[in-house]
Amino acid sequence: MYQNQNLQQNQPMLNSQQLKKDFPILSRVINGKKLTYLDNASTSQKPQSVISAITDYYTNHNANIHRAVYTIAQEATLAYESTREAVKDFINARSAEEIIFTRNTTESINLVAYAYAATTLKPGDSVMVSALEHHSNLVPWQEVCRKTGATLKVIPLSGDPELRYTLDFEWFQKNIDASVKILAITQASNTTGTIVPVEKFIEVARAHGAKVLIDGAQSVPHMPVDVQQLDCDFLAFSSHKMLGPTGVGALYAKKELLETMPPFLFGGDMIREVHQQEATWNDLPWKFEAGTPNIADVIAFQEAIKYLRAIGMQEIAEHDQELAHYAKQQLEAIPQIIIHAPKNAKQMTGIISFEIPGVHPHDIAEIFNSDNIAIRGGHHCAQPLMETLNIPATARMSFYIYNTQEDIDTAIEAIKKVIKIFSPKK
Repeated sequence: MYQNQNLQQNQPMLNSQQLKKDFPILSRVINGKKLTYLDNASTSQKPQSVISAITDYYTNHNANIHRAVYTIAQEATLAYESTREAVKDFINARSAEEIIFTRNTTESINLVAYAYAATTLKPGDSVMVSALEHHSNLVPWQEVCRKTGATLKVIPLSGDPELRYTLDFEWFQKNIDASVKILAITQASNTTGTIVPVEKFIEVARAHGAKVLIDGAQSVPHMPVDVQQLDCDFLAFSSHKMLGPTGVGALYAKKELLETMPPFLFGGDMIREVHQQEATWNDLPWKFEAGTPNIADVIAFQEAIKYLRAIGMQEIAEHDQELAHYAKQQLEAIPQIIIHAPKNAKQMTGIISFEIPGVHPHDIAEIFNSDNIAIRGGHHCAQPLMETLNIPATARMSFYIYNTQEDIDTAIEAIKKVIKIFSPKK
């Protein structure tokens, strides 16, 4: 298997400039300018070890899993299941039986919504979400509530100017009660970069008997996450946001809950026995993994986990926060910029959204693109949050392990170019 040439186990510090060499796409030149990639909240780039793992599977081990005794099928099954063990260790789950592979964070949340919530909620019950949620952790709960007669409650943003873009914890404490059966909350906003202190929310939810789902799409790739320490019931996240391939998601769920939940999908591999008129279900975790899965990309996901663990998640968290803080300082020095991020850098992950009044974020992103700088312009699949902020969209920069202060300096020059282009002509 391919080994990273530029990354040593337990290296003492995060050398982003050196790490860039492991990511082939970051050397791509368009119109004479090297790629500056600042859209990591959308998807991360892939190191050569991940790319090589996909090629290795199709070159040497391509076979279906869990079905055959011949050598390459056994190799494929072992590699696939060893990724499950790697995910278990990465988030400190108790057992690999608590790790379900899905296509993405969205499918993981939907699995919980339909296999757990839809089978347990009833009129008079409530689901609580927050004002920071991505559509993927809002729309499934809207639908479940509509079908079951349950009520959807939303934790608002704090009204304290010093705590702007954070959640109103006092409101949450006052408004949660025994009717709230599920708290579904993000650990880090994909729009404002707000880190939510989910430990506090979980503790209160537990006291009221609620189950807790954490949307970890923006947290698991960027900071240490320990499900046993959090004591959450469910955690959903995606491979592609943490250096791995697209098309692979993971759902952590407590075993005692999974044992009570019916399958989400039906067909091959999720069954124990099938007869003409009835069937019984497979053991955990395969009970929730119907059909042939995304074998190659699951196997490659393990290489991404190895890569991140070699650096250290605490080091990654500190690096991302330092970049966000530096970007915030640079943006604050430009009078035309409005920043949509918490005041306290310690409450931010490596995401920062901003706007230039009078300039649509799509135009900002297009001008950035003319200099081969990749950022996101839009509502970031968080339209209710945009409505709360009374804006249609933002421009967003999001950072990861291979980003540097020089990348931010390049982006700042692009912002100055945007302002110059859209300044009123005298």
